[in-house]
Amino acid sequence: MTLTTEATETTVATKKRTGVLPTTGAPLERPSAAAHLSDEQVQQLGAELDAIRDEIIAKRGASDAAYIRRTIKVARGLDVGGRIALVFSKTKLGWAAGTGAIALSKVLENMEIGHNVLHGQWDWMRDPDIHSTTWEWDFVAPARGWQHTHNDIHHTWTNVLGKDRDVGYNILRVSEDQPWQPRDVWNPVVNAFLAPFFEWGIASYDLEWDMVTAGLKSKEDFKSDLTALKKKAIRQVAKDYVATPAAGILVGNSFKRGLAGTVTANMIRNVWAHAVIFCGHFPDGVDVFTEEMIDGETRGDWYIRQMLGSANLSGSKLFHILTGNLSHQIEHHCFPDLPSNRYIEVAPKLRAVCRKYDLPYTTGPLPKQLFQTWKKICQLALPDENKWETVKAVYSPNKAKRRRAKAALKAGQPIPTA
Repeated sequence: MTLTTEATETTVATKKRTGVLPTTGAPLERPSAAAHLSDEQVQQLGAELDAIRDEIIAKRGASDAAYIRRTIKVARGLDVGGRIALVFSKTKLGWAAGTGAIALSKVLENMEIGHNVLHGQWDWMRDPDIHSTTWEWDFVAPARGWQHTHNDIHHTWTNVLGKDRDVGYNILRVSEDQPWQPRDVWNPVVNAFLAPFFEWGIASYDLEWDMVTAGLKSKEDFKSDLTALKKKAIRQVAKDYVATPAAGILVGNSFKRGLAGTVTANMIRNVWAHAVIFCGHFPDGVDVFTEEMIDGETRGDWYIRQMLGSANLSGSKLFHILTGNLSHQIEHHCFPDLPSNRYIEVAPKLRAVCRKYDLPYTTGPLPKQLFQTWKKICQLALPDENKWETVKAVYSPNKAKRRRAKAALKAGQPIPTA
């Protein structure tokens, strides 16, 4: 599929889709991977996936509640233990152990606990301390703002160009259907910088500054979100970069030692989260969609879009937990409100449905998916045609040549090289 520059440059107001999608009907256009399916087959596929969801809901109970409460205890215990090690230990081994424990705690809290609690996966427990409306995670982005951009927008409009702002997070070109811009030449550099500072990148992204520029978000709403971010950032910085290092001074350790430990722990968590999330959305085999493909979309079509627009990671049970079960990204996108510990049970059933209807089910080990993701990001840093000639023209030291090249690029015309 190919989108025109005019279509993708138009920013539209995106919001959570309300109401229940119809079970019958058909969109204007189906993705190529699902074009062979009849309307009746798509309806049946939707019914089968609804049945899988209903089965898991009927099974939820004490074992699931015990799992999330145990995971929270482990994460908090690792955090406390790691900070004590940083405060009192004066050896390199103690520093490494403390930093590692805090990093592991943050991975669990952010991925398996925070992300999934904020999706409402545990709301059925009716526990006010583990609820999507009350939970505030150990992440600089305020929970409520993230729920809007992630739950309401991304999961509603998954990989729909012009509606899903998570496609490249407004700073990266991750699909050939995104028209190349001169800034895209910095794709690899931007992504390399984004990884260790991922939580700050997400916090900035959740402010929706591009929507303000486009006139689709009021300055008052932006200021309110910015105030919430400032308050959250101050708390996070005080906890990680002031309190723990300062406690070390009281027992004879240096401030720098504790600061280095918490900075490193956060960066480890950020790089891990970045890798898992990008591998779930941008490796080979993941589709993007046009708005025509969601015009008239049915429940079955919505499921198909989630399956085609996501990718899984293979690994052990521990690996799945450390990814927040986002290694089951396909299952998560189809059933975002089911308990994450149930995705490992859902995966074989959903894969069987894909086989039955001859639909792709993209999965692979982390190194393979990560390589594919980085390869794509590097390849898409250059234009699709006349790669180096175009880059040299738009970055020419000749001001007039630069202006002509950018004007031609904006108009969708061939780049003048003379």
